[in-house]
Amino acid sequence: MRHLLQHSFKSFLACALLAVSALAAFPQDPSTDPAKQQPPPQTQSQSGSQPVQQQDTVNPKNSKEDVEAIGNRKVGNGVNLYSLEREIGLGKQLAQEVERSSKLIDDPIVTEYVNRVGQNLVRNSDARVPFTIKVIDSDEVNAFALPGGFFYVNSGLILRAQEESELAGVMAHEISHVCARHGTKNATKGELMQLATIPLMILGPAGWAGYGLYEGLNLAIPVTFLKFSRDAEREADFLGLQYMYKTGYDPNSYVAFFERLQADEKRRPGTIPKVFSTHPPTPERIENSQKEIARILPAKQEYIVTTSEFDQVKARLRGIMFSRKAIDQPGKPTLRSKTEQSKKQPGSTNDPNSTDDDRPTLKRRPDPGTQPQP
Repeated sequence: MRHLLQHSFKSFLACALLAVSALAAFPQDPSTDPAKQQPPPQTQSQSGSQPVQQQDTVNPKNSKEDVEAIGNRKVGNGVNLYSLEREIGLGKQLAQEVERSSKLIDDPIVTEYVNRVGQNLVRNSDARVPFTIKVIDSDEVNAFALPGGFFYVNSGLILRAQEESELAGVMAHEISHVCARHGTKNATKGELMQLATIPLMILGPAGWAGYGLYEGLNLAIPVTFLKFSRDAEREADFLGLQYMYKTGYDPNSYVAFFERLQADEKRRPGTIPKVFSTHPPTPERIENSQKEIARILPAKQEYIVTTSEFDQVKARLRGIMFSRKAIDQPGKPTLRSKTEQSKKQPGSTNDPNSTDDDRPTLKRRPDPGTQPQP
């Protein structure tokens, strides 16, 4: 019986390891990974101060490079243990945790505008799930999208962007993570790795005691929904440029935003926001984005760069943030009546006839003709 059990576990282990190997090999396929396809020599990166020169016509090699095929291509396919329904349910649970620990902007004008910009990008993407977009009250320059289309934009990102197209570029990048299903693909890799370690722990020297290690591995899984590999970030850059281009925005704005963050980091090290700590705007990422713009995005006569509405919403949001900081500022001077002060003093009473050393009193001047009584 023991030999039969060992044989079954060994077969299971072999299958699990084969699945993990397939996952590891999947993003490395040069025919499916746009970041690993070499662009033609004439598309070398342009100067950071000049927009990338785009061609009038392009010849996409496959549907993933064809912006006209957006919405009708197999983005996000691959080994994934999560159905779309399960992914939405997972994202909803994570979103509840985010909203329990975060403060949301509830101003209707700001939230409607950000939601409209995001939904326009979603309509011009490969998304297969509906998106719920909200604004978090935070100075940190950040935006993140959870599995299932639950998308959060920090107020700090809106205030840091100089143009609407820059905001749209970062939002398109995060939408791409959901379209490519990077979060649940990472979770799938983690679950298969855990499944592969079960036979080793049970049949190994530790025996069933090793199962505690497997339980401990579950603690690292939530991190996989927000931190992605370099290959995943390249794919999100690649898809995000297409989505913002399809929506009508200038794709060069995405590069310009990254270049400005990089310049700020050089002037003042440590200023790159936390959102970019795991995938910083390196020269390689900027150069790759420039090459893809020139290679797969045909030139347009006009692009959306910014709007007056963006400036109005940004000014309104700045006022909201400033007023909240003023309210929450500790130690600011306040005016209180004497009654309010007396109520806050320990042992004080509300008796109006009670004496108060700090309170001025009126005394009658004595008559000089009268003598004090002995």
